[in-house]
Amino acid sequence: MNDSARQATRIDDIQGRLDPWLLAVVLALSSLGLVMVGSSSISQHPDPFHYLTRHLVFLAGGLVLAVWATRIELRTVERYNQLMLLACFVLLLLVFVPGLGVSVKGAHRWINVGVSNFQVVEAVKVLFIIWLASYLVRFRDEVNATWIAMLKPLVVVAALVGLLLLQPDFGSSSLLLAITAGLLVLGGVNMPRMFLPVLIGLPALAFIAVLEPYRMRRLTSFMDPWADPFNSGYQLTNALMAAGRGEWLGVGLGSSIQKLSYLPEAHTDFILAVIAEELGFVGVCAIIALYAVLVGRAFWIGLQCVEMRRHFSAYLAFGIALWIGLQSFVSIGVNLGLLPTKGLTLPLISSGGSSVLMTCAAMGLLLRVSYELERAKRQMARLRGDAAREDVHAETASIAGGRPHHVAGPTSASAPNCPAAAPAFARKRADSGRGTSRLQQRIEPTLGGMA
Repeated sequence: MNDSARQATRIDDIQGRLDPWLLAVVLALSSLGLVMVGSSSISQHPDPFHYLTRHLVFLAGGLVLAVWATRIELRTVERYNQLMLLACFVLLLLVFVPGLGVSVKGAHRWINVGVSNFQVVEAVKVLFIIWLASYLVRFRDEVNATWIAMLKPLVVVAALVGLLLLQPDFGSSSLLLAITAGLLVLGGVNMPRMFLPVLIGLPALAFIAVLEPYRMRRLTSFMDPWADPFNSGYQLTNALMAAGRGEWLGVGLGSSIQKLSYLPEAHTDFILAVIAEELGFVGVCAIIALYAVLVGRAFWIGLQCVEMRRHFSAYLAFGIALWIGLQSFVSIGVNLGLLPTKGLTLPLISSGGSSVLMTCAAMGLLLRVSYELERAKRQMARLRGDAAREDVHAETASIAGGRPHHVAGPTSASAPNCPAAAPAFARKRADSGRGTSRLQQRIEPTLGGMA
């Protein structure tokens, strides 16, 4: 075995590490969610432990998915991005298949998988983020430079939104649009060019929002829920009473009054109102802080991946961060009366099998991103160390042989994040994750900068 082969073997043997901050905050949110689902659902079913047992089962399934996701190489995930986009459309169409699709209160959002109903949009969120991350890697130069490359993901998400509005699901539609816009900005899209789709899209969303009478009632009741507290404003007024009753430290775990058949969906969409009542202002602030750490850490990992030129990993981390950040913001805002009522769960806390399963899978992917990032850092450190030792050995041999031999010292090119300082083998590994752009000149992501 030659030196290059031995070096490659040593590098490939290096392992990464799951980010401890991410792991800790995910475990904290999941544990808190388990406790609060048990507390808030105790009066929602004849069996007081029905929803708690159900949540435990789905949480165990989510743990299996998360562990599985942490063990898959991201290059394998990226390889099947086109199939994942196809799966998004197939899943959204399956809800309309007679005998397979399930209708609840007039909404066609679920499919029957035997043991339970599955809300397909939760899987679509993960699959679409993977496809969009791969697209931005393959066409990140064109996204910045051409109209067609920028509009393609917008056309795709518009088609998905059209299927979602047929269910109907306006909340998830808005969330997918926001994630797409955020990732395009982080991917370096030309900002002046992005203004036109935004100027067209916002009025269209506003028109769709007021087109249906029930959506209009939600908007008007949000402005003044006390005008009709026993009809259109019922959910919000009870949520506000729960939050006000909690004051600073809450009434105590398990002592909520609003969850006793007063507050609808107390263990799903309005679980934060129960938390506010039982744990008070301090408890709500703690939950917001946990989400801030989770989203902030995901963005930080994504930025580190950009520096290491691991662009698919970066966009995947950005997409998951946008998803969790926006959905938790909307859910918290709805519970506190800051936003109109939307049927979005609180990630990792609310009860809901589909949401729990797919959020855990997304957390597994995010942890995998952190693992491969740490592995890449250790591999680059080993390569630089090997290169430095080779230079020292060459200089020593030159001096011992009596021959003058100049060895270039460290320069600006040998900075920690510059692959040019590593041997050709290292540069090959660093460049392996780059896109397949047709343009000659590379354009690195500007993270929303003006081009």
